[in-house]
Amino acid sequence: MTIELLIQSIVRQTTVLIAQLATAGGARAPLAQVANQVFLDLVNELGRQGVSRKVSADMFGLGLRTYQRKIQRLVESTTDRGRSLWEAVLDHICSQKMATRASIQRRFAGDDGAQVRGVLRDLCESGLVFSSGQGPGTAYRAASEDELQALRQLRTHEGLDELIWAIVYREGPVTPENLATMTHLEPAELELALARLVESRRIELVGEGSGAVYRTGSLFVPVGAPVGWEAAIFDHFQAMVKTICCRLREDRSTANAADTVGGSTYTLDIWPGHPNEEEVCETLSRMRTILVELRQRVETHNESHGVPERHNQVVLYVGQCLIQQGVDDSD
Repeated sequence: MTIELLIQSIVRQTTVLIAQLATAGGARAPLAQVANQVFLDLVNELGRQGVSRKVSADMFGLGLRTYQRKIQRLVESTTDRGRSLWEAVLDHICSQKMATRASIQRRFAGDDGAQVRGVLRDLCESGLVFSSGQGPGTAYRAASEDELQALRQLRTHEGLDELIWAIVYREGPVTPENLATMTHLEPAELELALARLVESRRIELVGEGSGAVYRTGSLFVPVGAPVGWEAAIFDHFQAMVKTICCRLREDRSTANAADTVGGSTYTLDIWPGHPNEEEVCETLSRMRTILVELRQRVETHNESHGVPERHNQVVLYVGQCLIQQGVDDSD
């Protein structure tokens, strides 16, 4: 029960984070495919850890046959075998001058109706499909090449390069194919971002053909930068997750202050006039200064002497927040 409670608590906190990100700055990020993507990612990760499909099905509270059918439904369209439902619906709309929701659902009668409607919402929110009307008579048409090009020109790239840079830094060396899977970006958009990153020497392309990979030895987003905060959030969150995963694989009975794997959380209660108020508030700034200088010394040495293929990467994440206590929302 303890592990179940821990998982439930982490899921709850993660959903809070996703909801905040989805509405950051007044934006509304589409979430139609998030639940399905989380399920498939969990399935794949359990498989990578050697968990059999029967055991995984039990963990989800599903029979093996139901579990396998659900995976198949999410991975490919039941109506059009060998292709994802998203791809199949888009191709069908592209082949028609205009298609109604009712006709699309008849075309994909073998697929779950809610998932078909979810795909249609996602296609409209991504700008690949336009819609008019409502209910079963809602009409859909595919965006033309000229319209797609105009949308790409209107879409800002602020923060995109930095986020891909962070993914390459944490996941690299990584192939272009794996990057496409991780980012779910349009191929042309991903290629342009990677080209900009290579040109600015933030990442490098090593190898040719099927053996080509992207990699980088550094990642730096200045504190308070107007762009790149998405990369900073991803890097911080992934560092925390990897640290916890490493700790779970360690012998937890031998923890001590000299451990190279682990973390500590300190909560300090202060108030205006507290003798340590200023010291507490300035601590993060001092720690950042110390760590920035240390990183610069390490990187200067590494640039001069090179980094051996076998080496240790020390990941340290530092953050703080201020939570007001005893204050009503109406105050």
